[in-house]
Amino acid sequence: MLFISNFVLELYNLIFIKMNRTILVFVVVLLVVFTFILWIMNSRMGWDSPQMMMIAVGLVVVGFAVYIGMARLKSTLRKEPAEDELSKSIMTRASSLSYYMSIYLWLFIMYVSDKVKWETHTLVGAGILGMAIIFFLSWLGVKLFGLRNG
Repeated sequence: MLFISNFVLELYNLIFIKMNRTILVFVVVLLVVFTFILWIMNSRMGWDSPQMMMIAVGLVVVGFAVYIGMARLKSTLRKEPAEDELSKSIMTRASSLSYYMSIYLWLFIMYVSDKVKWETHTLVGAGILGMAIIFFLSWLGVKLFGLRNG
């Protein structure tokens, strides 16, 4: 009887506790995709390069989230921790690099905002999506080239 109760508790922990964060990633991805579909359907946008670039950046962000979610799902199914020390170190290094680069992105956007007659919400949206791309590229660079000691 004790064996059965331990087995049920382990199954509960696997499904409901460890899978919650993984399921949350996929729910957020679905919400972002749904929002993009609504945005495209309800906007009267011309298919020029700024709008296409916004859609492309959004798709890259969604693809990155799906990749992270699939990696966590595989780790959970293999009964491994979703984040080990190396993945936490990679995420910390990538986030610190992207923070510093994002500061320069916002300085550039402030400079461009005086020169271009774009609306403010377009510039802010471009800045937020630019920050997501910077984080993705930082994460990819740290993942590919590794961490330095020191």
